[in-house]
Amino acid sequence: MIPPAGAPDFLARHGWQGARIEPLAGDASFRRYFRIVHGDRTAVLMDAPPPHEDPAPFARIADWLGAIGLSPPPVLARDLDAGLLLLGDFGDDRLRETLDASPDREEELYSLATDVLVHLHRSPPMPGLKPHGLDQWLDELMLFPDWYAPATGLDVDLTEWTAAWREVLEPVASDGLGPVTVLRDYHAENIMLLAGRTGIARFGLLDFQDALSGHPAYDLCSVLEDARRDVSPAIERAMIHRYMTATASGPAYERAYWALAAQRNTRILGVFTRLWKRDHKPHYTAFQPRMWGLLERDLSHPALAPVRAWFDANVPPEKRAQAWDANQ
Repeated sequence: MIPPAGAPDFLARHGWQGARIEPLAGDASFRRYFRIVHGDRTAVLMDAPPPHEDPAPFARIADWLGAIGLSPPPVLARDLDAGLLLLGDFGDDRLRETLDASPDREEELYSLATDVLVHLHRSPPMPGLKPHGLDQWLDELMLFPDWYAPATGLDVDLTEWTAAWREVLEPVASDGLGPVTVLRDYHAENIMLLAGRTGIARFGLLDFQDALSGHPAYDLCSVLEDARRDVSPAIERAMIHRYMTATASGPAYERAYWALAAQRNTRILGVFTRLWKRDHKPHYTAFQPRMWGLLERDLSHPALAPVRAWFDANVPPEKRAQAWDANQ
């Protein structure tokens, strides 16, 4: 991974002249990350190249999250026109690998992940965020018929698709909960464990540049119904209860949780298919069996009956998880 051409000059202007630039990671977007090493100092360089990416939202949201007592990476330097941010280095202790190595810590660490959201939701949503409500939920759901259906040879009923989802999601949109800041990609691969910190400050937050103003159930189902690792149903149940107890939420919250989990997982089935078909990233197909397992669990809840009926009428079993298991 070749560093951006302007990186050495950018680093030199901010006191990092001669620093080593080491590849760190890329993601599903055009963003790339590099570790910067200068003597005993390290930092992370985000390359978010215009016009494909804009680093300004990340910097703005990072400043806001830090101001309310959470732990985003501090922005050490910025050149927004060049798409460069120099960030504090959170190290390599990621929640995903910590849980894989120590599954007995699942309850402890997901409790902390839940508490981060409780804290976040005690503040009004960050000013200037775009809304994430019924119109956006229905629009995102079109990724399934637009990408998943043709990739698997399905001819689906679009009129009933929208009607079923609207029936499920309209009560959620009008339940009076929120709005709150929705990080949107809050899961075990975007959370770092920070040494020397306690409580919710131990969790370093990443990949929040797409934050929106929306429903308080969305990020909890994001972290508990994770596309990249299995979370036990018992832990999921316990964390829903933990959040509801801490926020004095009633039955409307749990209804919203299962509805938005189903919405999110359906959207992701479409996203991963698009990454495969359009962006030539076939490795994302490996996540589809897990996504189907999560969606089937969501659809078992009574509030999802209209959507479950649509899937039963339009997506036969061999076009669900079985279609992807056969290709692994």
